[in-house]
Amino acid sequence: MKKNPSDFKGGSTAEFTEGLRSSGPILLGVIPFGITCGVMGLTAGLTPFETVAMSLVVFAGAAQFIAITMITSGAAWGLIVLTTLIVNLRHLLMGASLAPSMAPLSLPGKILLSFLMTDEAYAVTVSRIDSKGYSPAFQFGAGISIYVTWGVTTLAGALAGSRIPDPLAWGLDFALPATFLVLLLPRLKDRISLTVCVVAGVISVAGSVYLPGKWYMIAAALAAVITGGVLEGVRARGK
Repeated sequence: MKKNPSDFKGGSTAEFTEGLRSSGPILLGVIPFGITCGVMGLTAGLTPFETVAMSLVVFAGAAQFIAITMITSGAAWGLIVLTTLIVNLRHLLMGASLAPSMAPLSLPGKILLSFLMTDEAYAVTVSRIDSKGYSPAFQFGAGISIYVTWGVTTLAGALAGSRIPDPLAWGLDFALPATFLVLLLPRLKDRISLTVCVVAGVISVAGSVYLPGKWYMIAAALAAVITGGVLEGVRARGK
């Protein structure tokens, strides 16, 4: 019988477990960032409850770090909200790429998986689609493991406060880019994917040097989308 993707029970427990396992290496990089977020929240004058609540409700590492920094500097709340929205614009692109796969899901299912979608969960989900096809149970497993880890480590940082030395000095944050590279390399199968990768890399590095804040992420994502769209169009016309 064909599985109904709108029902999480249609995705087997094995697929959910596979999602949990796939996010395992990424969690090594999430842990120090979560603890650092907890410590920074206290430094900015937030209570432990407010700091953890931010992680549970916002659940966006880069946006939280920027928001906490802006709170410390006394920025207006309207500016903080606008800035974090701009930083998270890349989620529109990630959501658009997963939209065809998630289309059959119920509205509550779409909302839940969209909330749990981070760069890391998206990367392992797309990699799984490429090899085995889409599974909402897999995506949920990957997303919920990162969500729980982020919340727990933020709590640890908020409770321990300044007693914890800089967690990023542990070097575990390298696990995130290393994992992304492992997921990316098998997907570079043709000239178009290689070209898109190079363009995104060049724009990202140049943007981090010359653009303010986190605009380099948006610039690199848009450049990659445009490059891929143009090259795919050229290939389609050539057939």
